[in-house]
Amino acid sequence: MKKIMSLFLIGMFAASTAFAGNMIQIKGSDTLINTVQKLAEDYMAKNPGASISVTGGGSGTGVAALINKKCDIANSSRTIKDTEIAAAQANGVDVKRVIVALDGVAIIVNAANPVKELTVEQIGKIYKGDIKNWKEVGGENMPIGLYGRQPNSGTFSFVQEMAVKGDYSGSMRQMNGNSQIIEAVNADKGAVGYVGAGYAKEATGVTVLNVALKAGGEFVSPLVETNIQTGKYPLSRPLNQYLNGVPTGAVKDFIAYEVSDEGQKVVEEMGFFALSDDYKNYNKALGL
Repeated sequence: MKKIMSLFLIGMFAASTAFAGNMIQIKGSDTLINTVQKLAEDYMAKNPGASISVTGGGSGTGVAALINKKCDIANSSRTIKDTEIAAAQANGVDVKRVIVALDGVAIIVNAANPVKELTVEQIGKIYKGDIKNWKEVGGENMPIGLYGRQPNSGTFSFVQEMAVKGDYSGSMRQMNGNSQIIEAVNADKGAVGYVGAGYAKEATGVTVLNVALKAGGEFVSPLVETNIQTGKYPLSRPLNQYLNGVPTGAVKDFIAYEVSDEGQKVVEEMGFFALSDDYKNYNKALGL
């Protein structure tokens, strides 16, 4: 009886291990998590044998998991760093990149704030702490409350690279995700925050600012598709997935669904923007 029970347990363990091995593990960006979860749900509904797990934690978390061979796909709202590529190579990981959607980082303020536009330079100075009062950028005499993401967030890194170009002010409140920033800005008349445009689109109690690359430039909205696809909006960005090598099997099949016309409709339904022809051609290098 003991022998039979032991064989049964070994069989159960082997079956569970085989099942886990067939599951596609996706980790990373909180900006992408809802969209990729929806894509995964739709894909699994069409492919009953498929199994996909999608978790967040930030772009840095996803990239670290890929480097350590703890996931099949790393969602990232920023470009992978040279140091991360080097660490991946040292661990036998051949990093490949797929672009699954386009996004703009929206700068939001409380709906009661009369400021409607900022330049990238002004945004950077605000988040550095050099500009501390809204009257310095044409608003009311009111202190600016800074809300941003945590350092493991790709959006944190993107805004730092594109606008801040240095260290954030120590007074910036670091929030866990886009929804938390929207809630905070909604509750604070003097607040400013940054979120993915897909999250800002349906947000209430906040204003999405128009942004110009520099003084004298055209102020444009991140909510207009052509502004994102052409890069006219200064804080536009591709949303990425990083892989270990050229995708094959189930991973390739799922990614092919994401970048297909059907998958890109889901991307748009979730508030992001479909790939331009240039990005579609970029993905073709991986056979997608």
